[in-house]
Amino acid sequence: MTIETPRLIIRDWVEEDLDPFVRHTNTPAVMRWLGGVQDPEELKARWRERVMVWQETRGFTFWAVERKADGDLLGFCGLKLIDAPGSGAIEGVHEIGWRLREDAWGHGYAKEAASACLDFAFETLGAPRVVAITVPGNSASWGLMRRLGLRRREDLDYEDPRFGPGLNPTIVYEIEARAWLERR
Repeated sequence: MTIETPRLIIRDWVEEDLDPFVRHTNTPAVMRWLGGVQDPEELKARWRERVMVWQETRGFTFWAVERKADGDLLGFCGLKLIDAPGSGAIEGVHEIGWRLREDAWGHGYAKEAASACLDFAFETLGAPRVVAITVPGNSASWGLMRRLGLRRREDLDYEDPRFGPGLNPTIVYEIEARAWLERR
């Protein structure tokens, strides 16, 4: 699976992506709102078990994002089904997510990748709606959600028991297919 944008290639993962992905994204700045830096080997194992399996079994995942200009792996952007403990009313709904390395921040890559992934969600998968989740302190993430046209859904917020008070509640933004397609 490959999606191309003007500056990016959004594609399936290969084993060779894992070392640079972990090296560039498993940092204090990138992982600040995601529970902190993790053991690199455990992170790679979880990535293989979840993300790489989703691409094989579902046809979508949090795909690798590569910059066309130099072939550098910037991080991920893509789709999964909400499966977090406590997610309640949004369990099973398509979720868009992204994580880019710090030196890729502020260049519009996340918005470019997320826009292409939302197109895929609505046009290819036929998703009726897509949600995005974050925590209140992660203003960069929910700022992008707003720029993409997602709207805040406080009624769908939930407590994720895997995280403490600094990373709760999980806040939810949502966009429906009609609203996304009208924006384009």
